Amino acid sequence: MRLPQSGDELLQRIAERWRWMVYRVRFHPFTTHELPRILGGLWDYARLMRLDRPIGIWLLLWPTLWALWISSRGKPDPRIFIIFAAGTVLMRSAGCAINDYADRSFDPHVARTKDRPVAAGRISTLEALVLFAVLSLTALMLALQLNKSTLLLAVAGGFLAISYPFVKRFLPVPQMYLGVTFGWGIPMAFEAQYEQVPRVAWLLLLANVLWVTVYDTMYAMVDRDDDVKIGVRSTAILFGDSDRHIIAVLQVMTLLSLYLVGRMIHMGHWFDAGLLAGAGFFVYQLWLIRGRDRDACLRAFLNNNYFGMAIFIGMALEYLFAR
Repeated sequence: MRLPQSGDELLQRIAERWRWMVYRVRFHPFTTHELPRILGGLWDYARLMRLDRPIGIWLLLWPTLWALWISSRGKPDPRIFIIFAAGTVLMRSAGCAINDYADRSFDPHVARTKDRPVAAGRISTLEALVLFAVLSLTALMLALQLNKSTLLLAVAGGFLAISYPFVKRFLPVPQMYLGVTFGWGIPMAFEAQYEQVPRVAWLLLLANVLWVTVYDTMYAMVDRDDDVKIGVRSTAILFGDSDRHIIAVLQVMTLLSLYLVGRMIHMGHWFDAGLLAGAGFFVYQLWLIRGRDRDACLRAFLNNNYFGMAIFIGMALEYLFAR
């Protein structure tokens, strides 16, 4: 092999090699046809699991973290923490897959959901069911690492996740059922670390049910007109013109329930500061939904991530500095 005699000749040979590689990449059948198709399919699966919209993961994770910190007195077992964090992502993703399967005849008629992979026909109903099964079984494998009683609670939680998309067909308050589903990690966390589910856990679950009803009603206000047309039930429809006032009452009840949780476990000023910050976010949300504008209602829904974060930070700081 002849070595280049000068810098110019070396640059010329590099340029020729580069042009040849670009040609191969540009005209190779895999890169021009198969790779975009594979990447597009993976993106559709990610969208089916809502990985592009992680807000649901956070809203599911915050109450679980509350329970993990309380049940461990601020020092959760690292192994249990990882299992619950991973399980939260898996079950939220599985719930989205089964939800889109259940709503396959409704989503195409709703402006916000008509482009979802199943509704748009980019992913088949069979693929959605297979994905749900794979994610659920993976979550079950994680739950098998916990004690027997927690495993039984995990099975009950799986039933809640499967049944929720169908409950909203006939239950006028599906948001409350979702609150139990989203908060089921609370008794599981106590059982996994504390080996029992005390009264404070059920009070914390009640607070979560109230909170979920608050933010999912805001979310349902975005689709209220479409839901009325297609016959899907929601608290946004049930509450009618009183929606904003009932949401405000539910917010007060959420804060009161969390305050009682704090008193039961002797929380102090750090936790109270977290509650105060959470109250501030609630007031901001009420201001956003004052005109029932769709985009503003969606922003109010998304803002609840900060509420959950504020409560957790106050709780974590309490255990860090005041215990």
